[in-house]
Amino acid sequence: MVLVEEVLRARVPVVMIDVKGDLPNILLTFPGLSPDEFLPWIPEGHGGQTPAEIAGAAAERWRNGLAGWGLGTAEIRALREGIAPRVFTPGTQAGEPLHLLSAFEQPSPLWQADPEAARELLRAAVSLLLRLIGRDPDPTRCRDHVVLSVFAERRLRAGKPADVATLLADVQNPPIEVLGAMPMDEFLPAKDRLSLATTLNTLLASPTFGHGGWAFDVAEWLRPREDRRTPAVIVSVAHLDEDERHLVLGIVLEQVLAWTRGQTGTRHLRALVVFDEVYGFIPPHPKNPPTKRPLVSLMKQARGYGVGMVLATQNPMDLDYRTLSNAGIWCAGRLSTDADRQRVVEAMASASDTPDAIGAAELADVLKRLASRWFVLRNVHREPPLALMQSRMTLSWLRGPMTRGDLRRLHAGRP
Repeated sequence: MVLVEEVLRARVPVVMIDVKGDLPNILLTFPGLSPDEFLPWIPEGHGGQTPAEIAGAAAERWRNGLAGWGLGTAEIRALREGIAPRVFTPGTQAGEPLHLLSAFEQPSPLWQADPEAARELLRAAVSLLLRLIGRDPDPTRCRDHVVLSVFAERRLRAGKPADVATLLADVQNPPIEVLGAMPMDEFLPAKDRLSLATTLNTLLASPTFGHGGWAFDVAEWLRPREDRRTPAVIVSVAHLDEDERHLVLGIVLEQVLAWTRGQTGTRHLRALVVFDEVYGFIPPHPKNPPTKRPLVSLMKQARGYGVGMVLATQNPMDLDYRTLSNAGIWCAGRLSTDADRQRVVEAMASASDTPDAIGAAELADVLKRLASRWFVLRNVHREPPLALMQSRMTLSWLRGPMTRGDLRRLHAGRP
């Protein structure tokens, strides 16, 4: 959170992927640091304290903590007034809704500029569509996925929309007679096509199917604003189940990757992408969720386009090794288990070959005993590469995970 605050203070746009529900805390900035500002966000009293008492204690703690770093109300006010926050909540109206199937709606210029990226984006969108109708979303084994992908790509490459209603019509009356080396009626018989079309129609007719909302458009999210406020975009998926999170974030990350590859090369930071609680989204081989390919590609390539990537996890054992090898800066907090320490110690201890380089055993002992907000920093761009670092108090109040009701209040109360 401190890193995000500092990047926003430097007027660099940030996209935050929120899995647990606590990244919207970045918007809980109280310029007066008064108990009255904290009070509306305090739950009913617990431990014998009233909400007013809890608010007073929180205000005092933040005021004193920031003062210890030479910070106060002026810096909080500057952060609050300098950012243009947006909280997207796919699948709910709690924040700004996202149109889950917007990738079908309009042809993308990617089909001419980067067909591979366009196809990956389409594959993620078809998987999400099939997930919504309760069918197998796996593109490697599902015939429904193959048929819908072929029909959609055929239309999008021709500059035509491929919305659900149009795809339904194509399923009923296929525009092609052969798919691969088989006749369409053998690959997906008329009986199976009717079942798929009926299911798609049920989705279209459902009153809970969200047709509205913003498109997955990273370029629009990060576009400079006329009022010079810096975009601070949060995509919150805390309310979705695990499969839905993977599919929705697969589309988001494919869009981020496509936007990144469309930028000119630069050595200056033009945007930062932060993915907190990345456990399960970029796992080691052979697991391959929809989020893995774009994340690995971004870790390898994004820096050349001026896009920074920050991944945070409490489970370093679960990260794909290619991700670790592409991380130039590591911040390791206290690691309580031997397996987690072993995962990160060797790479960090070997970061320098100077005579006074810290050994693996000594580093493991440090990682075991670190206090709160202390980190071992490994930065391959500095010498020596290893250092101890303490993070400051956050300007925003770290209230904890926020409910959909909390997000609605935030959305209603911010410009």
